Amino acid sequence: MAAKQDYYKVLGIDKNADDKTIKKAYRKLAKKYHPDMNPGDAAAEQKFKEVTEAYNVLSDTEKKKLYDQFGHAAFEEGFSAGGGQSYDGPYTTHREYHFTGDASDIFGDIFGDLFNDGHFGGHGSFGGDRGFGGFGGHDGFGQSGGDGSHGSFDENAHFGGRGGFSGAHFYSTGGSGSGFGYDMRGDDAEADIEVTFDEAVFGCDKVITLRNNSTGDEQSIKVHIPAGIDDGNSIRLKGKGHPGMGKAEDGDLFLRVKVGKKSGYERKGQDIYTKINVPYTTAVLGGDVRVHTLYGDVECKIKEGTQSGTKIRLKGKGVVSKKDGKTYGDQYVTVGIEVPRHISKNAREKLMEYRSLCRNSA
Repeated sequence: MAAKQDYYKVLGIDKNADDKTIKKAYRKLAKKYHPDMNPGDAAAEQKFKEVTEAYNVLSDTEKKKLYDQFGHAAFEEGFSAGGGQSYDGPYTTHREYHFTGDASDIFGDIFGDLFNDGHFGGHGSFGGDRGFGGFGGHDGFGQSGGDGSHGSFDENAHFGGRGGFSGAHFYSTGGSGSGFGYDMRGDDAEADIEVTFDEAVFGCDKVITLRNNSTGDEQSIKVHIPAGIDDGNSIRLKGKGHPGMGKAEDGDLFLRVKVGKKSGYERKGQDIYTKINVPYTTAVLGGDVRVHTLYGDVECKIKEGTQSGTKIRLKGKGVVSKKDGKTYGDQYVTVGIEVPRHISKNAREKLMEYRSLCRNSA
């Protein structure tokens, strides 16, 4: 018999993984390798058994403690946890795993809401005419009783028995026992969409093409880019993700927005930052300059004695808020001083005279 793989490696997680990470890893792998997704694939079925076995142990606090301390030996027949006394817990020793609580804790998250929708136990409970007995062997639950007090999950991950569930399909518990597939919401998907700086500021419509890798079919859809969207934001397209199973809904597609650059403009949230260079004489004596904004040019007054690095705030010339179309950020203009590279002889003489006057007045 081949040696068992490390349960953490089976689920692709490290030993410090929390409950949420363990459940997420199992959900992903269970869906990937489930027999319904891989009909006739023995390797996939075996993998499904392995990930289910690993999850059953690592998702249970007590089992996980035993496994972390003793490894697979903790669940072998005759195992002793120390002191020569055999461990007597709610686990079997022949690869049959018992749920010590409500099985819906596990399958309610993995296989949708079937356990809570009344498909088992009248009003989503276990017991009575629609309850489980045990699930064990190769026939699954329903074989060992009808009170549903507890159940076990066999290594083949098959359920069945009295009016029950076999292979990978749930069946009604009364009448003819006709079957239906389980429901599982489709996984969400992610993709990137590129927009220009101005498209992000003012909003636009983009046409994208979605391709089904299985069938090769393509679908073109129009996506609205809301004004004010920022780099890294996502747009949710409901039902455009991976297909669901059974009657469950499809997953969603999240488009990550990548905003291009615009020369001379920098965006920080809703605010815009630009620069402007003014002549030395304007900085000294003051004057008016024309400043570019996203909404057209505006005239700005430069105060006398303006220093390099001074910031001018243009209220409301920033980016509109996605949540409130009446709210805008501001534009901040950093003033730089233009220094002429070449000047005439007459200008040089005047500057020399100016420098002399400055020194004498100091």
